[in-house]
Amino acid sequence: MTSPQFNHSAHELLDVREVLTMTVSTLNKITMLRPMVKDSELLDILNRQYTFIEQEYNTTLDCFRSGKDPAVPTKSYKMKQDNNFQYGLQSKEPIAPIGSENEINDQVISTFLLGAHKSAASFKTVAALECTNPVVRRVLADSLPNCIEMAYEISIYQNTNGYYQVPQLAEADMKIIQQTYAPAMQPVGV
Repeated sequence: MTSPQFNHSAHELLDVREVLTMTVSTLNKITMLRPMVKDSELLDILNRQYTFIEQEYNTTLDCFRSGKDPAVPTKSYKMKQDNNFQYGLQSKEPIAPIGSENEINDQVISTFLLGAHKSAASFKTVAALECTNPVVRRVLADSLPNCIEMAYEISIYQNTNGYYQVPQLAEADMKIIQQTYAPAMQPVGV
């Protein structure tokens, strides 16, 4: 019988370590970039997300160390803005890597955040699939919707500010794709 504290597989330990390391890195980068934010809306998003990520990190660390339910359970992230996207593409200046830290702007910062949330979702998914400890698996799985919600919030912010364009197919093409599949029918005798 293994104690809850050591009820972890080797893959789980290594993958959760990656999740925790990546989360610390994200929090550190937010701290470094915060003074460079110009837009008050982005600063509000960044501050709310930092606070949420920090608590989620502590929750994950708690259950990872103890193997038991964390003192503070996983919560659900709630964004403030609506979910309206502007569709379509417009010609813009090509995007290139920045040449100096003086070029760090709200677009660069929000793009970093979007990438961090997408990476977190991938890392947490892999780690959850390797977990043998049911509490750690559940905490990681429960945190995935939060990564998705925070990424969605950033993508809406970017779209509203012209940083993230959303192409859309013609309605006829969308309809063809939507009609490609039919509902599954339960086989006879099942």
